[in-house]
Amino acid sequence: MVKHQPLQVYERQLCLSCITGIYGCRWKRYQRSHDDTTKWELLWSLILILTFSLLLVWFYFWWEAHNDYSEYNWILYNHSGKWSDGTVPILATTAAGFTYIAFLTVLAICHIALGQQLNLHWLHKIGVTVALLTTITAVISINQTWVQEWEVIPISLQATGPFLHVGALAAVTALSWIVAGQVARAEKIMFQVAVVLLYLSVLVGLCVVPLYIKSPCIMDPDTLKPRPEVMGHQGAPMLAPENTLWSFQRALQMNVTGLEADVAVSLDGVPFLMRDLTLRRTTNVEKVFPLRRMDDASNFNWTDLQQLNAGEWFLKDDPFWTVHDLFPREKQLISNQTVCSLEQLLKLALEHNITVVFRLRRPPPSHPRYHSWINDTLEAVQQSGVPHRLVMWTPSESRSEVRRLNPGLIQTSLKKQSPQTLKGHGISRLLLRYSETNMREIRNFSESSISVTLYTVNEPWLYSVLWCSGVSSVSSEAPHVLRKVPYPIWLMRPNEYCLMWVSADLISCVVVIGIFILQKYRTSGMRSYNPEQIMLSAAVRRSSGDINVMKEKLIFSEVRNGVSSAEELYGDNGYDYYTNQGISQ
Repeated sequence: MVKHQPLQVYERQLCLSCITGIYGCRWKRYQRSHDDTTKWELLWSLILILTFSLLLVWFYFWWEAHNDYSEYNWILYNHSGKWSDGTVPILATTAAGFTYIAFLTVLAICHIALGQQLNLHWLHKIGVTVALLTTITAVISINQTWVQEWEVIPISLQATGPFLHVGALAAVTALSWIVAGQVARAEKIMFQVAVVLLYLSVLVGLCVVPLYIKSPCIMDPDTLKPRPEVMGHQGAPMLAPENTLWSFQRALQMNVTGLEADVAVSLDGVPFLMRDLTLRRTTNVEKVFPLRRMDDASNFNWTDLQQLNAGEWFLKDDPFWTVHDLFPREKQLISNQTVCSLEQLLKLALEHNITVVFRLRRPPPSHPRYHSWINDTLEAVQQSGVPHRLVMWTPSESRSEVRRLNPGLIQTSLKKQSPQTLKGHGISRLLLRYSETNMREIRNFSESSISVTLYTVNEPWLYSVLWCSGVSSVSSEAPHVLRKVPYPIWLMRPNEYCLMWVSADLISCVVVIGIFILQKYRTSGMRSYNPEQIMLSAAVRRSSGDINVMKEKLIFSEVRNGVSSAEELYGDNGYDYYTNQGISQ
Protein backbone atom coordinates (compact mmCIF):
# COMPACT_ATOMS: atom_id res chain seq x y z
CA MET A 1 0.00 0.00 0.00
CA VAL A 2 1.26 3.44 -0.85
CA LYS A 3 0.68 6.40 1.53
CA HIS A 4 0.86 9.97 0.28
CA GLN A 5 1.46 12.95 2.54
CA PRO A 6 0.99 16.02 0.35
CA LEU A 7 1.44 19.58 1.52
CA GLN A 8 -1.87 21.41 1.30
CA VAL A 9 -1.96 25.18 1.57
CA TYR A 10 -4.86 26.93 3.33
CA GLU A 11 -5.58 30.64 3.47
CA ARG A 12 -6.15 32.08 6.90
CA GLN A 13 -9.74 33.37 7.11
CA LEU A 14 -9.92 35.49 10.25
CA CYS A 15 -13.14 37.27 9.30
CA LEU A 16 -15.01 34.05 8.60
CA SER A 17 -13.74 32.55 11.85
CA CYS A 18 -15.05 35.54 13.80
CA ILE A 19 -18.46 35.39 12.12
CA THR A 20 -19.00 31.68 12.70
CA GLY A 21 -17.30 31.79 16.09
CA ILE A 22 -19.40 34.60 17.56
CA TYR A 23 -22.65 33.28 16.10
CA GLY A 24 -22.27 29.56 16.77
CA CYS A 25 -18.93 29.10 18.59
CA ARG A 26 -17.45 27.48 15.46
CA TRP A 27 -13.97 28.97 15.56
CA LYS A 28 -12.11 26.15 13.80
CA ARG A 29 -12.25 25.40 10.10
CA TYR A 30 -13.23 21.78 10.62
CA GLN A 31 -16.22 22.90 12.72
CA ARG A 32 -17.74 24.85 9.86
CA SER A 33 -20.04 23.31 7.29
CA HIS A 34 -21.56 24.19 3.94
CA ASP A 35 -24.41 21.72 4.40
CA ASP A 36 -28.01 22.84 4.36
CA THR A 37 -29.25 24.39 7.60
CA THR A 38 -31.38 22.03 9.68
CA LYS A 39 -35.07 22.70 10.19
CA TRP A 40 -34.46 23.30 13.89
CA GLU A 41 -31.92 26.03 13.14
CA LEU A 42 -34.22 27.51 10.50
CA LEU A 43 -36.89 27.80 13.17
CA TRP A 44 -34.46 29.67 15.42
CA SER A 45 -33.58 31.96 12.50
CA LEU A 46 -37.27 32.82 12.14
CA ILE A 47 -37.50 33.48 15.88
CA LEU A 48 -34.46 35.76 15.59
CA ILE A 49 -36.06 37.70 12.74
CA LEU A 50 -39.34 37.98 14.67
CA THR A 51 -37.51 39.26 17.75
CA PHE A 52 -35.58 41.78 15.67
CA SER A 53 -38.78 43.07 14.02
CA LEU A 54 -40.60 43.38 17.35
CA LEU A 55 -37.66 45.16 18.98
CA LEU A 56 -37.38 47.48 15.99
CA VAL A 57 -41.00 48.59 16.44
CA TRP A 58 -40.53 48.84 20.24
CA PHE A 59 -37.38 50.93 19.80
CA TYR A 60 -39.10 53.22 17.31
CA PHE A 61 -42.09 53.61 19.67
CA TRP A 62 -39.94 54.80 22.55
CA TRP A 63 -37.87 57.02 20.28
CA GLU A 64 -40.97 58.90 19.14
CA ALA A 65 -42.67 58.79 22.56
CA HIS A 66 -40.00 61.18 23.86
CA ASN A 67 -42.65 63.89 23.56
CA ASP A 68 -44.64 62.23 26.37
CA TYR A 69 -42.00 60.93 28.78
CA SER A 70 -43.30 63.20 31.56
CA GLU A 71 -46.81 61.86 31.03
CA TYR A 72 -45.54 58.30 31.41
CA ASN A 73 -43.66 59.16 34.60
CA TRP A 74 -46.79 60.77 36.01
CA ILE A 75 -48.78 57.60 35.26
CA LEU A 76 -46.14 55.55 37.06
CA TYR A 77 -46.35 57.92 40.01
CA ASN A 78 -50.12 57.48 40.23
CA HIS A 79 -49.67 53.69 40.24
CA SER A 80 -46.73 53.44 42.63
CA GLY A 81 -47.00 56.58 44.73
CA LYS A 82 -43.31 57.30 44.20
CA TRP A 83 -41.81 59.66 41.64
CA SER A 84 -39.02 58.34 39.44
CA ASP A 85 -37.96 58.58 35.82
CA GLY A 86 -39.23 55.22 34.60
CA THR A 87 -38.08 55.86 31.04
CA VAL A 88 -34.37 55.51 31.87
CA PRO A 89 -34.32 51.73 32.56
CA ILE A 90 -36.69 51.14 29.64
CA LEU A 91 -34.49 53.06 27.21
CA ALA A 92 -31.32 51.39 28.50
CA THR A 93 -32.67 47.84 28.21
CA THR A 94 -34.31 48.57 24.86
CA ALA A 95 -31.08 49.96 23.39
CA ALA A 96 -29.02 47.05 24.73
CA GLY A 97 -31.51 44.40 23.57
CA PHE A 98 -31.95 45.93 20.14
CA THR A 99 -28.19 46.24 19.60
CA TYR A 100 -27.64 42.62 20.62
CA ILE A 101 -30.43 41.19 18.43
CA ALA A 102 -29.46 43.40 15.49
CA PHE A 103 -25.87 42.14 15.77
CA LEU A 104 -27.01 38.52 15.72
CA THR A 105 -29.24 39.26 12.72
CA VAL A 106 -26.30 40.75 10.81
CA LEU A 107 -24.19 37.68 11.64
CA ALA A 108 -26.97 35.40 10.36
CA ILE A 109 -27.11 37.36 7.10
CA CYS A 110 -23.33 37.02 6.78
CA HIS A 111 -23.67 33.25 7.23
CA ILE A 112 -26.15 33.12 4.38
CA ALA A 113 -23.98 35.30 2.15
CA LEU A 114 -20.93 33.10 2.75
CA GLY A 115 -22.83 29.85 2.29
CA GLN A 116 -22.21 28.74 5.86
CA GLN A 117 -24.60 26.55 7.80
CA LEU A 118 -26.62 28.45 10.43
CA ASN A 119 -26.03 27.10 13.91
CA LEU A 120 -26.95 29.57 16.65
CA HIS A 121 -25.16 28.86 19.93
CA TRP A 122 -27.34 27.82 22.86
CA LEU A 123 -26.32 30.89 24.89
CA HIS A 124 -27.55 33.12 22.08
CA LYS A 125 -30.77 31.11 21.93
CA ILE A 126 -31.33 31.89 25.59
CA GLY A 127 -30.58 35.56 24.94
CA VAL A 128 -33.01 35.72 22.00
CA THR A 129 -35.71 34.01 24.06
CA VAL A 130 -35.24 36.44 26.95
CA ALA A 131 -35.32 39.43 24.59
CA LEU A 132 -38.50 38.18 22.89
CA LEU A 133 -40.38 37.38 26.10
CA THR A 134 -39.28 40.64 27.77
CA THR A 135 -40.45 42.71 24.81
CA ILE A 136 -43.80 40.93 24.65
CA THR A 137 -44.29 41.49 28.39
CA ALA A 138 -43.41 45.18 28.01
CA VAL A 139 -45.86 45.60 25.13
CA ILE A 140 -48.66 44.04 27.19
CA SER A 141 -47.78 46.33 30.10
CA ILE A 142 -47.98 49.44 27.91
CA ASN A 143 -51.33 48.24 26.55
CA GLN A 144 -52.67 48.17 30.10
CA THR A 145 -51.22 51.42 31.43
CA TRP A 146 -50.58 53.72 28.46
CA VAL A 147 -52.57 52.36 25.55
CA GLN A 148 -53.30 55.78 24.01
CA GLU A 149 -49.59 56.31 23.38
CA TRP A 150 -49.54 53.73 20.56
CA GLU A 151 -51.17 56.42 18.44
CA VAL A 152 -47.84 58.24 18.37
CA ILE A 153 -46.59 55.71 15.78
CA PRO A 154 -49.00 56.63 12.92
CA ILE A 155 -48.66 60.31 13.83
CA SER A 156 -44.87 60.17 13.76
CA LEU A 157 -44.94 58.36 10.42
CA GLN A 158 -46.44 61.52 8.97
CA ALA A 159 -43.09 63.15 9.70
CA THR A 160 -40.73 60.22 9.13
CA GLY A 161 -42.62 58.08 6.59
CA PRO A 162 -41.10 59.51 3.37
CA PHE A 163 -37.57 59.13 4.72
CA LEU A 164 -38.12 55.70 6.28
CA HIS A 165 -39.40 54.56 2.88
CA VAL A 166 -36.17 55.58 1.17
CA GLY A 167 -34.09 53.94 3.92
CA ALA A 168 -36.06 50.68 3.74
CA LEU A 169 -35.79 50.67 -0.05
CA ALA A 170 -32.02 51.09 0.18
CA ALA A 171 -31.75 48.22 2.69
CA VAL A 172 -33.83 45.85 0.58
CA THR A 173 -31.82 46.83 -2.51
CA ALA A 174 -28.59 46.01 -0.68
CA LEU A 175 -30.00 42.61 0.32
CA SER A 176 -30.49 41.79 -3.35
CA TRP A 177 -26.79 40.88 -3.55
CA ILE A 178 -27.28 38.06 -1.06
CA VAL A 179 -30.64 37.00 -2.51
CA ALA A 180 -29.27 36.93 -6.07
CA GLY A 181 -26.27 34.88 -4.91
CA GLN A 182 -28.49 32.31 -3.22
CA VAL A 183 -30.72 32.03 -6.27
CA ALA A 184 -27.77 31.70 -8.66
CA ARG A 185 -26.12 28.94 -6.58
CA ALA A 186 -29.32 27.02 -5.86
CA GLU A 187 -29.95 23.80 -7.78
CA LYS A 188 -33.67 23.41 -7.05
CA ILE A 189 -35.96 25.35 -9.37
CA MET A 190 -38.74 25.53 -6.76
CA PHE A 191 -36.39 27.13 -4.24
CA GLN A 192 -35.24 29.69 -6.79
CA VAL A 193 -38.81 30.61 -7.74
CA ALA A 194 -39.92 30.87 -4.10
CA VAL A 195 -37.02 33.11 -3.11
CA VAL A 196 -37.40 35.38 -6.13
CA LEU A 197 -41.16 35.75 -5.65
CA LEU A 198 -40.76 36.50 -1.94
CA TYR A 199 -38.08 39.10 -2.57
CA LEU A 200 -39.96 40.73 -5.45
CA SER A 201 -43.15 40.94 -3.39
CA VAL A 202 -41.26 42.83 -0.66
CA LEU A 203 -39.58 45.10 -3.21
CA VAL A 204 -42.81 45.87 -5.08
CA GLY A 205 -44.60 46.47 -1.79
CA LEU A 206 -41.99 49.05 -0.81
CA CYS A 207 -42.20 50.68 -4.21
CA VAL A 208 -45.95 51.33 -3.85
CA VAL A 209 -45.88 52.30 -0.16
CA PRO A 210 -45.70 56.05 -0.97
CA LEU A 211 -49.20 55.80 -2.43
CA TYR A 212 -50.44 55.25 1.12
CA ILE A 213 -48.22 57.80 2.89
CA LYS A 214 -50.36 60.75 3.94
CA SER A 215 -48.40 63.60 5.46
CA PRO A 216 -49.69 67.15 5.98
CA CYS A 217 -46.15 68.35 5.30
CA ILE A 218 -46.53 67.29 1.66
CA MET A 219 -48.29 70.44 0.55
CA ASP A 220 -47.91 73.66 -1.36
CA PRO A 221 -45.91 76.05 0.90
CA ASP A 222 -48.12 78.89 -0.28
CA THR A 223 -51.08 77.33 1.56
CA LEU A 224 -49.22 77.00 4.87
CA LYS A 225 -51.16 78.64 7.70
CA PRO A 226 -49.58 81.01 10.25
CA ARG A 227 -47.35 79.59 12.95
CA PRO A 228 -49.43 78.03 15.77
CA GLU A 229 -49.44 79.95 19.01
CA VAL A 230 -47.68 78.28 21.94
CA MET A 231 -49.23 78.13 25.40
CA GLY A 232 -47.27 77.25 28.53
CA HIS A 233 -48.59 73.94 29.86
CA GLN A 234 -48.33 74.42 33.64
CA GLY A 235 -45.98 77.27 32.77
CA ALA A 236 -42.54 76.06 31.74
CA PRO A 237 -42.24 72.88 33.87
CA MET A 238 -38.94 71.87 32.29
CA LEU A 239 -37.34 75.05 33.59
CA ALA A 240 -39.24 75.61 36.86
CA PRO A 241 -41.61 73.69 39.18
CA GLU A 242 -45.00 73.21 37.53
CA ASN A 243 -47.98 75.43 38.37
CA THR A 244 -45.89 77.99 40.27
CA LEU A 245 -45.61 81.72 39.58
CA TRP A 246 -41.96 81.36 38.58
CA SER A 247 -42.88 78.64 36.10
CA PHE A 248 -45.44 80.92 34.42
CA GLN A 249 -42.99 83.82 34.42
CA ARG A 250 -40.39 81.63 32.72
CA ALA A 251 -42.99 80.68 30.13
CA LEU A 252 -43.70 84.35 29.48
CA GLN A 253 -39.98 84.87 28.88
CA MET A 254 -40.31 82.31 26.07
CA ASN A 255 -42.93 84.49 24.34
CA VAL A 256 -45.92 82.22 24.94
CA THR A 257 -49.33 83.58 24.01
CA GLY A 258 -51.25 81.78 26.75
CA LEU A 259 -50.96 79.85 30.00
CA GLU A 260 -52.55 76.54 30.95
CA ALA A 261 -53.02 75.28 34.51
CA ASP A 262 -54.79 72.66 36.64
CA VAL A 263 -57.08 74.03 39.35
CA ALA A 264 -58.48 72.53 42.56
CA VAL A 265 -60.66 74.21 45.20
CA SER A 266 -59.49 74.44 48.81
CA LEU A 267 -61.51 73.67 51.92
CA ASP A 268 -62.38 77.36 52.32
CA GLY A 269 -63.27 77.89 48.66
CA VAL A 270 -60.00 79.28 47.24
CA PRO A 271 -59.14 77.92 43.75
CA PHE A 272 -55.43 77.00 43.63
CA LEU A 273 -53.13 75.35 41.13
CA MET A 274 -52.43 71.66 41.62
CA ARG A 275 -52.27 68.77 39.17
CA ASP A 276 -52.09 65.80 41.55
CA LEU A 277 -54.81 64.53 43.85
CA THR A 278 -52.42 64.85 46.79
CA LEU A 279 -49.66 67.27 47.74
CA ARG A 280 -46.90 64.67 48.22
CA ARG A 281 -45.08 65.02 44.91
CA THR A 282 -44.89 68.79 44.46
CA THR A 283 -44.80 70.13 48.04
CA ASN A 284 -43.14 69.38 51.39
CA VAL A 285 -46.44 68.32 52.97
CA GLU A 286 -44.74 65.27 54.54
CA LYS A 287 -42.52 67.63 56.51
CA VAL A 288 -45.13 70.26 57.47
CA PHE A 289 -48.21 68.04 57.88
CA PRO A 290 -46.86 64.46 58.12
CA LEU A 291 -50.18 63.01 59.28
CA ARG A 292 -52.05 64.53 56.31
CA ARG A 293 -49.65 63.63 53.51
CA MET A 294 -52.17 61.24 51.92
CA ASP A 295 -55.12 63.65 52.19
CA ASP A 296 -56.76 65.04 49.08
CA ALA A 297 -55.24 68.38 48.13
CA SER A 298 -58.65 70.05 48.28
CA ASN A 299 -59.00 69.07 51.96
CA PHE A 300 -56.48 71.76 52.94
CA ASN A 301 -57.52 75.34 53.54
CA TRP A 302 -55.68 78.19 51.89
CA THR A 303 -53.82 79.13 55.07
CA ASP A 304 -52.36 75.64 55.30
CA LEU A 305 -51.46 75.61 51.62
CA GLN A 306 -49.50 78.85 51.95
CA GLN A 307 -47.21 77.18 54.51
CA LEU A 308 -46.02 74.62 51.98
CA ASN A 309 -42.94 74.89 49.79
CA ALA A 310 -43.66 74.08 46.12
CA GLY A 311 -40.17 74.36 44.66
CA GLU A 312 -37.67 72.27 46.62
CA TRP A 313 -38.99 69.02 45.12
CA PHE A 314 -38.00 70.25 41.64
CA LEU A 315 -34.38 70.77 42.67
CA LYS A 316 -34.31 67.41 44.41
CA ASP A 317 -36.06 65.17 41.85
CA ASP A 318 -34.92 67.02 38.71
CA PRO A 319 -37.86 65.57 36.71
CA PHE A 320 -36.62 66.83 33.32
CA TRP A 321 -32.83 66.60 33.90
CA THR A 322 -32.50 70.38 33.56
CA VAL A 323 -31.49 71.52 37.05
CA HIS A 324 -27.76 71.40 36.22
CA ASP A 325 -28.34 74.13 33.59
CA LEU A 326 -29.92 76.57 36.07
CA PHE A 327 -28.11 79.60 37.44
CA PRO A 328 -27.72 79.95 41.23
CA ARG A 329 -30.22 82.82 41.25
CA GLU A 330 -32.81 80.64 39.52
CA LYS A 331 -32.28 77.85 42.02
CA GLN A 332 -32.79 80.34 44.84
CA LEU A 333 -36.06 81.55 43.31
CA ILE A 334 -37.23 77.99 42.77
CA SER A 335 -36.51 76.94 46.35
CA ASN A 336 -38.78 79.74 47.63
CA GLN A 337 -41.84 78.97 45.49
CA THR A 338 -45.19 78.42 47.19
CA VAL A 339 -48.56 77.09 46.08
CA CYS A 340 -50.08 79.47 43.57
CA SER A 341 -53.73 80.54 43.57
CA LEU A 342 -55.85 80.95 40.46
CA GLU A 343 -56.30 84.63 41.24
CA GLN A 344 -52.52 85.15 41.22
CA LEU A 345 -52.26 83.46 37.83
CA LEU A 346 -55.08 85.55 36.37
CA LYS A 347 -53.48 88.79 37.59
CA LEU A 348 -50.23 87.74 35.91
CA ALA A 349 -52.16 87.10 32.68
CA LEU A 350 -53.83 90.50 32.97
CA GLU A 351 -50.45 92.16 33.38
CA HIS A 352 -49.20 90.61 30.12
CA ASN A 353 -52.57 90.55 28.32
CA ILE A 354 -52.45 86.84 27.49
CA THR A 355 -55.01 84.04 27.49
CA VAL A 356 -55.47 81.63 30.40
CA VAL A 357 -57.02 78.18 30.18
CA PHE A 358 -57.47 75.95 33.21
CA ARG A 359 -58.95 72.55 33.91
CA LEU A 360 -61.04 72.65 37.06
CA ARG A 361 -61.25 69.56 39.28
CA ARG A 362 -64.42 69.12 41.30
CA PRO A 363 -63.89 68.42 45.04
CA PRO A 364 -65.00 65.07 46.54
CA PRO A 365 -68.69 64.69 47.48
CA SER A 366 -67.91 65.12 51.17
CA HIS A 367 -66.20 68.44 50.52
CA PRO A 368 -68.01 71.57 51.75
CA ARG A 369 -67.46 73.21 48.34
CA TYR A 370 -68.78 70.27 46.34
CA HIS A 371 -71.83 72.24 45.16
CA SER A 372 -70.33 75.72 45.04
CA TRP A 373 -67.07 74.97 43.22
CA ILE A 374 -68.21 76.69 40.01
CA ASN A 375 -69.27 79.85 41.85
CA ASP A 376 -66.03 79.90 43.84
CA THR A 377 -64.03 79.79 40.63
CA LEU A 378 -66.12 82.48 38.93
CA GLU A 379 -65.67 84.67 41.98
CA ALA A 380 -61.89 84.30 41.72
CA VAL A 381 -62.09 85.32 38.05
CA GLN A 382 -64.10 88.40 38.98
CA GLN A 383 -61.74 89.41 41.80
CA SER A 384 -58.67 89.17 39.59
CA GLY A 385 -60.00 91.86 37.26
CA VAL A 386 -58.96 89.95 34.14
CA PRO A 387 -61.15 90.57 31.07
CA HIS A 388 -63.38 87.60 30.31
CA ARG A 389 -62.09 87.52 26.74
CA LEU A 390 -58.77 86.24 28.14
CA VAL A 391 -60.28 83.31 30.06
CA MET A 392 -61.01 79.96 28.39
CA TRP A 393 -63.71 78.25 30.46
CA THR A 394 -63.56 74.45 30.30
CA PRO A 395 -65.97 72.96 32.93
CA SER A 396 -69.03 71.47 31.23
CA GLU A 397 -71.14 71.56 34.42
CA SER A 398 -73.64 74.42 34.48
CA ARG A 399 -72.20 75.75 31.21
CA SER A 400 -75.48 77.40 30.15
CA GLU A 401 -75.74 79.22 33.48
CA VAL A 402 -72.12 80.34 33.25
CA ARG A 403 -72.72 81.62 29.73
CA ARG A 404 -75.74 83.61 30.90
CA LEU A 405 -73.94 85.24 33.81
CA ASN A 406 -70.55 85.65 32.12
CA PRO A 407 -71.12 85.84 28.35
CA GLY A 408 -67.59 87.11 27.71
CA LEU A 409 -65.84 83.91 28.76
CA ILE A 410 -64.37 81.81 25.94
CA GLN A 411 -66.34 78.58 26.14
CA THR A 412 -63.94 75.69 25.64
CA SER A 413 -64.63 71.98 25.44
CA LEU A 414 -62.33 69.19 26.61
CA LYS A 415 -64.34 66.64 24.65
CA LYS A 416 -64.35 66.27 20.88
CA GLN A 417 -67.81 66.71 19.37
CA SER A 418 -69.19 67.65 15.97
CA PRO A 419 -68.92 71.33 14.98
CA GLN A 420 -72.71 71.60 14.97
CA THR A 421 -72.99 70.32 18.54
CA LEU A 422 -70.25 72.63 19.75
CA LYS A 423 -71.84 75.62 18.07
CA GLY A 424 -75.17 74.73 19.66
CA HIS A 425 -73.59 74.99 23.12
CA GLY A 426 -71.82 78.23 22.31
CA ILE A 427 -68.39 76.59 22.31
CA SER A 428 -65.74 78.23 20.15
CA ARG A 429 -62.56 76.46 21.34
CA LEU A 430 -61.40 72.85 21.71
CA LEU A 431 -58.65 71.66 24.05
CA LEU A 432 -57.64 68.10 23.13
CA ARG A 433 -54.73 65.71 23.37
CA TYR A 434 -52.77 65.82 20.12
CA SER A 435 -53.68 62.19 19.33
CA GLU A 436 -57.45 62.75 19.61
CA THR A 437 -57.89 64.41 16.26
CA ASN A 438 -56.50 64.37 12.73
CA MET A 439 -55.81 66.73 9.85
CA ARG A 440 -59.24 66.36 8.26
CA GLU A 441 -61.09 67.07 11.52
CA ILE A 442 -58.85 70.04 12.27
CA ARG A 443 -59.74 71.57 8.93
CA ASN A 444 -63.44 70.90 9.48
CA PHE A 445 -63.30 72.66 12.85
CA SER A 446 -61.39 75.54 11.30
CA GLU A 447 -64.02 75.95 8.58
CA SER A 448 -66.66 76.12 11.33
CA SER A 449 -64.70 78.88 13.14
CA ILE A 450 -63.74 76.60 16.02
CA SER A 451 -60.15 76.97 17.16
CA VAL A 452 -58.29 73.83 18.22
CA THR A 453 -55.57 73.77 20.89
CA LEU A 454 -53.67 70.51 21.23
CA TYR A 455 -51.58 69.36 24.20
CA THR A 456 -48.91 68.37 25.11
CA VAL A 457 -46.57 69.26 22.23
CA ASN A 458 -42.87 69.30 23.14
CA GLU A 459 -41.02 67.96 20.11
CA PRO A 460 -40.24 70.05 16.99
CA TRP A 461 -41.31 67.23 14.64
CA LEU A 462 -44.76 67.03 16.25
CA TYR A 463 -45.10 70.81 16.26
CA SER A 464 -44.22 70.84 12.54
CA VAL A 465 -46.80 68.16 11.67
CA LEU A 466 -49.54 70.00 13.59
CA TRP A 467 -48.52 73.28 12.01
CA CYS A 468 -48.94 71.80 8.54
CA SER A 469 -52.28 70.32 9.67
CA GLY A 470 -53.63 73.79 10.38
CA VAL A 471 -53.74 73.81 14.19
CA SER A 472 -54.21 77.29 15.61
CA SER A 473 -52.36 76.75 18.91
CA VAL A 474 -50.60 74.13 21.01
CA SER A 475 -49.92 73.72 24.71
CA SER A 476 -46.33 72.81 25.53
CA GLU A 477 -44.12 71.92 28.49
CA ALA A 478 -41.13 73.04 26.41
CA PRO A 479 -41.87 76.53 25.04
CA HIS A 480 -38.10 77.18 25.11
CA VAL A 481 -37.72 74.41 22.51
CA LEU A 482 -40.62 75.37 20.23
CA ARG A 483 -39.55 79.00 20.10
CA LYS A 484 -36.58 77.78 18.04
CA VAL A 485 -38.89 76.37 15.33
CA PRO A 486 -39.69 79.32 13.04
CA TYR A 487 -40.70 77.04 10.15
CA PRO A 488 -41.75 73.38 9.75
CA ILE A 489 -38.78 71.02 9.88
CA TRP A 490 -39.53 69.90 6.35
CA LEU A 491 -42.06 70.88 3.73
CA MET A 492 -42.31 69.37 0.27
CA ARG A 493 -44.52 70.05 -2.70
CA PRO A 494 -46.54 67.02 -3.90
CA ASN A 495 -44.79 66.97 -7.30
CA GLU A 496 -41.37 67.12 -5.60
CA TYR A 497 -42.24 64.18 -3.37
CA CYS A 498 -43.60 62.22 -6.34
CA LEU A 499 -40.35 62.81 -8.22
CA MET A 500 -38.33 61.72 -5.17
CA TRP A 501 -40.03 58.38 -4.59
CA VAL A 502 -40.39 57.50 -8.29
CA SER A 503 -36.69 58.18 -8.79
CA ALA A 504 -35.80 56.08 -5.75
CA ASP A 505 -37.97 53.21 -7.02
CA LEU A 506 -36.46 53.30 -10.51
CA ILE A 507 -32.89 53.41 -9.21
CA SER A 508 -33.62 50.52 -6.88
CA CYS A 509 -35.13 48.39 -9.65
CA VAL A 510 -32.21 49.05 -12.00
CA VAL A 511 -29.67 48.20 -9.30
CA VAL A 512 -31.51 45.00 -8.35
CA ILE A 513 -31.69 43.81 -11.96
CA GLY A 514 -28.00 44.57 -12.46
CA ILE A 515 -27.06 42.66 -9.30
CA PHE A 516 -29.06 39.59 -10.34
CA ILE A 517 -27.36 39.58 -13.75
CA LEU A 518 -23.92 40.04 -12.19
CA GLN A 519 -24.44 37.26 -9.66
CA LYS A 520 -25.67 34.92 -12.39
CA TYR A 521 -22.55 35.65 -14.41
CA ARG A 522 -20.20 35.26 -11.41
CA THR A 523 -21.55 31.89 -10.33
CA SER A 524 -21.99 30.39 -13.79
CA GLY A 525 -18.44 28.94 -13.79
CA MET A 526 -18.38 27.85 -10.15
CA ARG A 527 -21.03 25.18 -10.03
CA SER A 528 -18.54 22.35 -10.66
CA TYR A 529 -16.30 23.32 -7.74
CA ASN A 530 -16.87 22.95 -4.06
CA PRO A 531 -15.85 25.73 -1.62
CA GLU A 532 -12.75 23.77 -0.46
CA GLN A 533 -11.37 23.55 -3.99
CA ILE A 534 -11.96 27.26 -4.60
CA MET A 535 -10.21 28.14 -1.37
CA LEU A 536 -7.20 25.92 -2.14
CA SER A 537 -6.87 27.24 -5.68
CA ALA A 538 -6.90 30.80 -4.40
CA ALA A 539 -4.25 29.97 -1.81
CA VAL A 540 -1.87 28.44 -4.38
CA ARG A 541 -1.69 31.66 -6.35
CA ARG A 542 -0.44 33.60 -3.34
CA SER A 543 3.20 33.90 -2.23
CA SER A 544 4.48 31.72 0.56
CA GLY A 545 4.95 34.74 2.80
CA ASP A 546 1.20 35.51 2.81
CA ILE A 547 -0.12 32.06 3.61
CA ASN A 548 -0.11 29.59 6.47
CA VAL A 549 1.16 26.13 5.56
CA MET A 550 0.06 22.98 7.31
CA LYS A 551 0.27 19.28 6.59
CA GLU A 552 -2.67 16.96 6.30
CA LYS A 553 -2.38 13.25 5.74
CA LEU A 554 -4.41 11.98 2.85
CA ILE A 555 -4.39 8.21 2.86
CA PHE A 556 -5.38 6.58 -0.38
CA SER A 557 -6.62 3.10 0.27
CA GLU A 558 -7.16 2.27 -3.37
CA VAL A 559 -3.97 1.22 -5.13
CA ARG A 560 -5.49 0.50 -8.50
CA ASN A 561 -4.82 4.05 -9.72
CA GLY A 562 -1.19 3.77 -8.67
CA VAL A 563 1.28 6.45 -7.76
CA SER A 564 0.97 8.15 -11.08
CA SER A 565 -2.73 8.97 -10.46
CA ALA A 566 -1.93 10.69 -7.19
CA GLU A 567 0.95 12.55 -8.78
CA GLU A 568 -1.26 13.64 -11.62
CA LEU A 569 -3.96 14.79 -9.21
CA TYR A 570 -1.70 17.02 -7.14
CA GLY A 571 0.52 18.00 -10.02
CA ASP A 572 -2.43 19.48 -11.87
CA ASN A 573 -3.38 21.55 -8.85
CA GLY A 574 0.13 22.96 -8.54
CA TYR A 575 1.03 21.44 -5.11
CA ASP A 576 4.40 20.00 -4.11
CA TYR A 577 4.27 16.75 -2.25
CA TYR A 578 6.44 14.19 -0.62
CA THR A 579 6.05 10.46 -1.07
CA ASN A 580 6.90 7.92 1.57
CA GLN A 581 6.97 4.40 0.32
CA GLY A 582 6.03 1.73 2.77
CA ILE A 583 7.32 -1.86 2.72
CA SER A 584 4.70 -4.16 1.48
CA GLN A 585 4.67 -7.49 3.14
